[in-house]
Amino acid sequence: MLDEFVILPFLFAIVAVIIAVKAMNEIGELRRRLDRMEAAAALARAVPPPLPQMFEQGTAPASPGVVAEPPPIAPEAEWTPPAAGPQTEAPTETTAETADGPPAAPPPPLPQPDRGFEETIGTRWVVWIGGLTLALGGFFMVRYSIEAGLLGPGVRVLLGGLFALALLAAGEWTRRKESISTIEATPIANIPAILTAAGTAVAFATVYAAYALYGFLVPATAFILLGLVAMGTLAAALLHGPALAGLGIAGAFVTPVLVSSGKPDFWALYVYLAIVTAAAFGLARVRMWRWLAVTTIVFAVLWTLPCLQCGPSMVAPHVFHVIAGFILAALLVVCGFMFGPSAQEGEIEPISSGSLAAYLFGATLIVLNSSHADAAMVAFGLLVAGSLFVAWRTEAAVGAVGAAAGLVFIVFAEWAIRANPDMLVLPGGPIAGIGPSATDGSVSLHLISAAIFAAGFGVAGFLAQGRSASAVIPVVWSATAVFTPLALLVALYARIANLDRSIPFAILAVILAAAYAAATEILTKREDRPGLQASIALFATGALAALALALTFALEKGWLTIALALMSAGTAWISMQRPIPFLRSLAAILAAIVVLRIGYEPRIVGHAVGTTPIFNWLLWGYGIPALSFWAGSIFLRRGGDDAPLRIVESAAILFTVLLAFMEIRHAVNNGDVYRPSAGLAEVALQVCVALAMAIGLERLRLRTGSVVHNAGAILLTAFAGLTSVFGLLVLENPMLWSMIDVGGVVINLLLLGYALPAVLALLLSYAVAGQRPVEYANTIAAGALILALAYVTFEIRRIYHGPVMAIGPTTGAEQYTYSIAYLAFGVVMLGIGILFNSQRARLASAVVIALTILKAFLIDMSTLTGVYRALSFMCLGLVLVAIGWLYQRILFRRRAATAPAVPTGS
Repeated sequence: MLDEFVILPFLFAIVAVIIAVKAMNEIGELRRRLDRMEAAAALARAVPPPLPQMFEQGTAPASPGVVAEPPPIAPEAEWTPPAAGPQTEAPTETTAETADGPPAAPPPPLPQPDRGFEETIGTRWVVWIGGLTLALGGFFMVRYSIEAGLLGPGVRVLLGGLFALALLAAGEWTRRKESISTIEATPIANIPAILTAAGTAVAFATVYAAYALYGFLVPATAFILLGLVAMGTLAAALLHGPALAGLGIAGAFVTPVLVSSGKPDFWALYVYLAIVTAAAFGLARVRMWRWLAVTTIVFAVLWTLPCLQCGPSMVAPHVFHVIAGFILAALLVVCGFMFGPSAQEGEIEPISSGSLAAYLFGATLIVLNSSHADAAMVAFGLLVAGSLFVAWRTEAAVGAVGAAAGLVFIVFAEWAIRANPDMLVLPGGPIAGIGPSATDGSVSLHLISAAIFAAGFGVAGFLAQGRSASAVIPVVWSATAVFTPLALLVALYARIANLDRSIPFAILAVILAAAYAAATEILTKREDRPGLQASIALFATGALAALALALTFALEKGWLTIALALMSAGTAWISMQRPIPFLRSLAAILAAIVVLRIGYEPRIVGHAVGTTPIFNWLLWGYGIPALSFWAGSIFLRRGGDDAPLRIVESAAILFTVLLAFMEIRHAVNNGDVYRPSAGLAEVALQVCVALAMAIGLERLRLRTGSVVHNAGAILLTAFAGLTSVFGLLVLENPMLWSMIDVGGVVINLLLLGYALPAVLALLLSYAVAGQRPVEYANTIAAGALILALAYVTFEIRRIYHGPVMAIGPTTGAEQYTYSIAYLAFGVVMLGIGILFNSQRARLASAVVIALTILKAFLIDMSTLTGVYRALSFMCLGLVLVAIGWLYQRILFRRRAATAPAVPTGS
């Protein structure tokens, strides 16, 4: 099919000549129009005679309010170009300037006329269509010659090459003609550039046809020729503009794809790509084309990907590719370093940093694909060191330091995971295919590399403080100085110690913490510079993180949660000493990490939590973080109420509640916190704990005014109420379910499940009285009354039916006992209300007695017989009479005695 490209070059050559002649005619017309416009502009810029000369000629100055008549417009004159040379400038202006003093301001440039439809077609569309036609002409001429059988394959290729040379020659000829005639090319439709682009496209197609269709060229020769065409295109772009450069760079990087071989030579490929990269970077530097540098980097990194599939045995050429590209980018692309563009002080330039980071990324891929081969690791280390060196010399490349730190961690983290695939196991089981197969790596090489990386980033990050006038630069250096050693220490610990206890790693963490603390102390004594406070905060945080890791390495796995929580409190304390907003946010972030950690494994240490009640891993795993978060909230509150404080306060409340609830589940279920069901004892304990914590938060919120404490108290109260209704009174009601055994006669689950919650609810109602709406406090008091009545009822039921209360009929004596107990309870409540002058207690007494009256008439009258019915009504009557007497003789009399005296008028 590609034989069809041979036919049309001759036909389109004729068409091209016609178009070229027409274009030249239009250029001549444009030149004449331009001459007339320049002549008119020269006349408009003519300087009028000086004011004294105007008076000498008899022209009086215009009086105020009289508008002078403008001079007549001179007719358009034919303009003759002046003689070449700088001395042809008009001397009139110079004379006027010398005579009159300072020169007059030059007139503003004349506005350019709008481009009309005809001019747009003639100067743009025709040129673009002509260039495209010329490029396709070579292809169609080949096609015609093939269909007609006029020319053989060799002649077709030769004619295609000649046509390409003709187009290139035409492009150069038109460029020189325009340069000689001082005609400025139209930027969007540059005729020389389009002719040259068409010529290079035909040259590419001709060489490729000679190789792929006809077999005239061996792969090596075709590769060299295509590369030469691409390089020539890049060189021509210096004269013809960016469009040609784009064509050249695309052709240069696509050439290896077009020319394939059964035995690929990676050395030849990467040497060729290095030459192309150097040419592209050089062109981008000379013409300041940022897009060309970015395109070249993208193509170069993409060429690393397919070659990685050839296995780890071909590490050397891949390493050469990334090292050569890195060096070229540092020399020609990075601003302010060697031959790169000039850099602005204190600014991180994206392309400068991104170019180095791109080749570092390629080196990272080589390391990961080669299973951490020695040569790949050495090359990776050299590029990381090169990034630090270049960034040290020019601030434009400091962004590459952060990328290098992240890639270093990726390399070592992947190395650790390869040896410990179980690190990727979730509670639900391992994810199939997520981890690579475990391989043996060179531990000594990685230890040496990690030490070099940690020292390099740490020392450079510390020494970089105070070298920049920008606040961002030192922060980037300090962040990498803190992050990289810590990340490497964690990766080495995971690989070598397998996440078990390791005293040597704990010692290393302590040494690292001491180094960070020393850096913090030294920086605090320096004169304040931009970004210094943030750097101090980062180094101080690094010291806390290293101490937390030391605890983690020296103790059991669950201590990591404790260490992070302690680190949050320590960060909050440092924020109190050094009021840096970042530290407050960091304390909140660490608290959030600990919360997520317990969501992953609520038992903290898995099955090793133990079975001893209270004193097990739950106490340390939840108790110490809870204390840490409470301490951190106290520290943060001194700096104001903000989002970080509220996050830490929420974590403190959450861990306190979870500590109590988890310990309850652990104790009740013999260490099995994942048991799917709960019993009366567990629900009762949770209700009691929730009410007790709600009381504490109600007291605390009055002192702090915290929104979190307020919300926590309400949530715990709501939880206790809902659990009491649906748990104690429905799901775990011992009168409804026969499987519940409440225990002894007095000391039993009823005391824990109903009496104690009733007392706590009553105390909570008094705690919120006067501080929250009346309805809120009365609702809690009503809940306490219901629980108290439930306890009285269930205790009587226990006496008559034994520990399993749902079995057996209700006798008359039991019903009578209920009535007497309710009356007694109401009388006691009334006595308390009178003794303490509590209207709420008296109202509760009235409710209980009203319920007793209803029971007497609705239940006792129909179910009781004989003496029990009589006694029930007799006792009820006596109690009601006694209550009336108490109200008349005691309550109202005391109110009357204490009423204020009415003053008498005089």
